[in-house]
Amino acid sequence: MKKVVMVIAHETFRDEELLEPQAILAKQGITVSVASTSLSPATGKLGAKVKPDILLKDVSPDAYDAVVFVGGGGATLYFDDPVAHRLIQDAYAQGKIVAAICIAPVILAKAGILKGKRATCWFEEGDTLTRLGVSFTGALVEKEGTILTANGPAAAKAFALALVEMLK
Repeated sequence: MKKVVMVIAHETFRDEELLEPQAILAKQGITVSVASTSLSPATGKLGAKVKPDILLKDVSPDAYDAVVFVGGGGATLYFDDPVAHRLIQDAYAQGKIVAAICIAPVILAKAGILKGKRATCWFEEGDTLTRLGVSFTGALVEKEGTILTANGPAAAKAFALALVEMLK
């Protein structure tokens, strides 16, 4: 059985970017764990309450087939977070799927795994990706090797379906 960890900010993660992929993955028999900086209930921008299963600092890429960073304004918390960057780098080095949606692809770029690659994100962060050496496409969903990026809430379903395909 495939296993995915979805990393959310404890406050102001984007509800549909977590909940829609989580439901689609679960429907495909994929186990989804939610990680954050606290195990108390996290709050989405639209009011969803989610109790994380694991602390971000305790996530090991060895235990998962994919590591997914969820967007929303709170994701800026991870832009310069060494724990998040190490997780991304380790997962990528192990050939795991590393994915991010909305503003979260900036985290992947700052962790150094997007340099010279195609990626997409929320349009307001497109210049950030470009400054970090990424070929920003602006597409709904962008797949490059084991990396998957998507541009925001409207892409949540397409992002989840692309992730399911990558996991097969």
